[in-house]
Amino acid sequence: MEPIPLVHASLGERELAAVAEVFASGWPAGQGPKGKALEAQLAARYGVGDAVAVANCGAALHLAMLALGVTSGDEVIVADYGFPAPAQAVRYVDATPVFADVRPDTYTIDPQAVQDLITPRTVGVVAVDTVGMPADYTELQAIADRHGLFVVEDAACAVGATYQGRQAGALAEVGCLSFHGRKGASSGEGGAVLARDPEIGKDVRLRSSFGIGSIFDMGNVVGLPIPTFTEIGYNFKLSDIAAAILSVQLGRIDELLKRRSAVAQAYGELLGDQELLTLPQVPGDRTHAWQTYMVTLDKGVDRAAVAAELRGQGIGCGHGTFAAHVQPVFATAQTCPVSADLFARQMAIPMHAELTTEQVERVAAALRGAVRAHAATGVLGGAA
Repeated sequence: MEPIPLVHASLGERELAAVAEVFASGWPAGQGPKGKALEAQLAARYGVGDAVAVANCGAALHLAMLALGVTSGDEVIVADYGFPAPAQAVRYVDATPVFADVRPDTYTIDPQAVQDLITPRTVGVVAVDTVGMPADYTELQAIADRHGLFVVEDAACAVGATYQGRQAGALAEVGCLSFHGRKGASSGEGGAVLARDPEIGKDVRLRSSFGIGSIFDMGNVVGLPIPTFTEIGYNFKLSDIAAAILSVQLGRIDELLKRRSAVAQAYGELLGDQELLTLPQVPGDRTHAWQTYMVTLDKGVDRAAVAAELRGQGIGCGHGTFAAHVQPVFATAQTCPVSADLFARQMAIPMHAELTTEQVERVAAALRGAVRAHAATGVLGGAA
């Protein structure tokens, strides 16, 4: 049977035409006309003081830590469940990531866990909009304000989502976006830093280009400006090729999210009666970007066997996401029991804007059968 991929980027003729324009312009590198236009588009969409396009969300998180002055000896509380890029960003600046457990219903950082982890060394919090679900920013900001901490929103998965009527990515003083191939808007790879304070944006933009700013701008000045390197910077620029693709993709976010939401609704209808599966639930004060659709398997279901059966039928699937505190690279003695449990039992099934009704039905039928086939004796109960 025709394979059904776990993820698929929705790129087409409009994006190709935008790339052709860049080729014709003669400037495919970073911080050129298309990059500047994209940054203006992002700043307007999110209503922030500045937006800086960068190579990926990992770079965005790293630059955010630098711009916020995080340094050796500091502690930053990070959401434990999700791709561990925030914890790595904290390590990049020689600070210590402290892992906060998550809520069992939304899989996002638990504000009470954050409160309990604050010490005199804590300087900030990185919340993660887990696989597209915004975290509880009203509570998190209140905690941060009481203790004089910054809040960074890792909105890598949440382009198009909302929280209390506001766009994910603009829910904290600094937001970090990803435009990886599985995201709601994609250029294959890419990211952005969104900052309420233009000074943060200025710092990020400078550091993202070796600490000297835009070579394109310098080349358009009459005379011969010679840049001076005054601090260590990085080559985190986003190419104008990627920026051109993203300018098109940003205009398609609502269209693509509508299609992802329809897939999520269909999964809910087709799988909602399964006793051996728990499906994602979205609180009434927010909307989901549906970067990933994760189901939680009953403890008596053999997840590896279910995955093997799905893949044997040509259906893409994955383990979900990560419990960062159990990763050897962080060598922590912390425990986050909710995150660890989700890491052991969740599974991602195909989710993207190109899925057809027939494919969704095929995925659901295969998952239902595989779960029943690989449930331990005695756990089936009255499952349909």
